[in-house]
Amino acid sequence: MNHTNTEEGACDIGSPVLATLVSQAERLAFLPRHFGRQMMTFETAVYAQMQALSADYTGCYWEFYDLTNGGCFMAPRGLPLRVVAPNGFDETMDAQAAGIVATLYALSLLSFKYQAVETFATRFHQLRDFALDHPHARSILQAID
Repeated sequence: MNHTNTEEGACDIGSPVLATLVSQAERLAFLPRHFGRQMMTFETAVYAQMQALSADYTGCYWEFYDLTNGGCFMAPRGLPLRVVAPNGFDETMDAQAAGIVATLYALSLLSFKYQAVETFATRFHQLRDFALDHPHARSILQAID
């Protein structure tokens, strides 16, 4: 794979979790590889969550990231976004952190809506493991709490 390392995190077993930006050549394979037949359900849910969480978000190009623990996330490319979560969280976050939050919200929602599709819960926990040691971990965790 042709990826660039962008972030480092740690999961609860001490192994480093790395995020790599998916190359332009591999973008079409990203969603089917992670979500199979549920790929459009996932992608649509992430966009909807970002719209619900940020009035600043008006659509943009999204970047895809693979995690070394098998997880993934999507993040809008661009300027920081103000994120207002249902739990009272209200903070401006960089685009990648906001994307992690939107992806976590989408995965959580989908894991309850489609309980027979274990992929959503698995991907949620894989991304949360990465988020625990992200440079903006405090804000990400507060937003999803």
